[in-house]
Amino acid sequence: MDRSDPAVPVVVVGGDLAYATASPLRAEIDGLLATRPATLVFDFGDLEFMDSTGLSVIVHAWREGQQAGTAIALRAVPRFLETILDLTGVTGLLDRAPVDDAPGHPAPGSVASA
Repeated sequence: MDRSDPAVPVVVVGGDLAYATASPLRAEIDGLLATRPATLVFDFGDLEFMDSTGLSVIVHAWREGQQAGTAIALRAVPRFLETILDLTGVTGLLDRAPVDDAPGHPAPGSVASA
């Protein structure tokens, strides 16, 4: 976790994002979104595997971010995750601006590869 910029915390997700690891990550996301940051960034540079439970965590973050007015951004997205996000339509969700598009909130989240 990188909290050097409270307006844009970075959650580093590595290893496996699956059933056993999804619940603690979801709790961490909920805690961060409660502070209503402008953007919440997920860094997937060290991600090795993700199952459907992991995908549901990303969708959960997007849905809760919409309500909090927080953009969700992904960085260092591995090719396998790009494919999953594209095939499931999650990439399109992440490209939408938060509902609470108040001043000071950036443009929509984006998916970027490193």
